[in-house]
Amino acid sequence: MLRSAVQRWLLSPLAKPLLFGVWLMPVVWLVYGAAYDHLGANPAEALVRATGSWTLRALCLVLLVTPLRVTLGLPALARLRRMLGLFVFFYALLHFLAYGWLDMGLDLADITADIGKRPFILVGFLGLALLTPLALTSWNRAIRALGAQRWLQLHRLVYPIAVIAILHFFWMRSGKRNYAEVAVYAAILSALMGWRIWKRFSRPMIPAQTSR
Repeated sequence: MLRSAVQRWLLSPLAKPLLFGVWLMPVVWLVYGAAYDHLGANPAEALVRATGSWTLRALCLVLLVTPLRVTLGLPALARLRRMLGLFVFFYALLHFLAYGWLDMGLDLADITADIGKRPFILVGFLGLALLTPLALTSWNRAIRALGAQRWLQLHRLVYPIAVIAILHFFWMRSGKRNYAEVAVYAAILSALMGWRIWKRFSRPMIPAQTSR
């Protein structure tokens, strides 16, 4: 009964606007904090780190959708995955823009040099570059244009993106040797990808004569 009620709510017209509002709230808070000097002694660093953290949280939630959908028997969860995926790109883009604007003053030459010089900037930029085609093809028209199989193969890039995100975070924290938060996100993403591997290899083999 509870599952049916949750399924109905997920299918309701309010589900997507509510999700959109919830995931927009961090931006509202960061803008408010920047405007009223509530981001601490180094607001630029606070903005860069906060947008990076929200990127990782959105990425974890995107990868959580399928395990929850399968385990809890809530197929309607799938309709929220696209919006969550776009929020991953949105926060990753804000993260890069905060770095490029607040750290580098939007100096393209300095940004390019910094990307080539510092490994964690390079892999972060690579992650954003890989996210871009996923965001650009998150529409029904793109699915029809690419075909379902090619679209699915393209969107499997989310798995290497997750690895790149953790590597970026790890290298960023290596200067201060503070890996506690990195370990938490790495454990979450490893569990979510490990679940997919387990599900793939635990499927029972169907005899050829009965598979139709």
